[in-house]
Amino acid sequence: MTLQIGTHTLENRLFAAPMAGVTDRPFRMLCRQLGAGYAVSEMVTSRKDLWNTLKTSRRANHDGEPGPIAVQIAGTDAAMMAEATVYNIERGAQIIDINMGCPAKKVCNKWAGSALMRDEPLAREIVQAVVNAAQPFNVPVTLKMRTGWSQEHRNAVRLARDFESAGVQMLTVHGRTREQGYKGNAEYDTIAAVKAAVRIPVVANGDINSPEKARDVLAATGADAVMIGRAAQGRPWIFREISHFLATGTHLAPPLVIEVRRLLLDHLVEHYALYGEFSGVRTARKHIGWYVRTLADGEAFRAQMNTIEDSAAQLRAVGDYFDGLADRMDRMPVHQAAEELSGEEEAACAAD
Repeated sequence: MTLQIGTHTLENRLFAAPMAGVTDRPFRMLCRQLGAGYAVSEMVTSRKDLWNTLKTSRRANHDGEPGPIAVQIAGTDAAMMAEATVYNIERGAQIIDINMGCPAKKVCNKWAGSALMRDEPLAREIVQAVVNAAQPFNVPVTLKMRTGWSQEHRNAVRLARDFESAGVQMLTVHGRTREQGYKGNAEYDTIAAVKAAVRIPVVANGDINSPEKARDVLAATGADAVMIGRAAQGRPWIFREISHFLATGTHLAPPLVIEVRRLLLDHLVEHYALYGEFSGVRTARKHIGWYVRTLADGEAFRAQMNTIEDSAAQLRAVGDYFDGLADRMDRMPVHQAAEELSGEEEAACAAD
């Protein structure tokens, strides 16, 4: 089933979450290739003095990416957020997403991300400024938030109504408070309450790590779509697995080892092209580690990766490792739950 945001028709209702240091252009394109109907960029700062830095230019790179191009912006000043909106639209953004969900300390200590939910007047001011800035370009604005600041301050429903009134066209809700970070289990009652309170599309996010979990969360919340973050790290084919399960009620067979080998090697080539030799090799290590952490001799191979400092050697090592796996198994094993796959709480939204 498709979903409409402004003039854009999304291919399906399975979204790749914005994760700073993870969902760069090569990773977004890989997720789209493997079944995600939509992928939002890494968080881009609204600070004008950082727009020309290498990090921001890489995060704003959408060369060859299929649309719609969605850029997530973060900040604490309404005027700066409005200016960042125009800046990114003029550079190809077709949807602007406001970050009001990141729980990382380095973001929240500056009162950005989910910290904005604690200052409701400022949150409303920022949202209205971004919507007003995007409107002349006919660019829709979406927003990602949490259930609230803390257990005692769950204000997602109230803010959702305000954001809808301001002109936001889609809301994503992570089923945890800022206080929780990524600890404990996501709850979905608040997401269901947000869905019941607004008429715009609502996306459920948090702990969706299997086809069954996606089905259950959609049923429990009534959400229009699900957004997947940590569970796609090292397992980008989760999108096609969920899509197949929702359509048929049956499980898609795990990918062949030879297919995963090809996907990862192609991903690495694109990764090096974006980051260059020095940074590319080093930042690729986390992606490789996510792929192999539950596989045979995966821990030893991850340690080996940390000693390799050129891309050609890294590619050869990855190819050789998967060739060895192919000699022992035909298909990839079923992955464990996302909570076991990733304990890196800030990787999902903190700047690397």
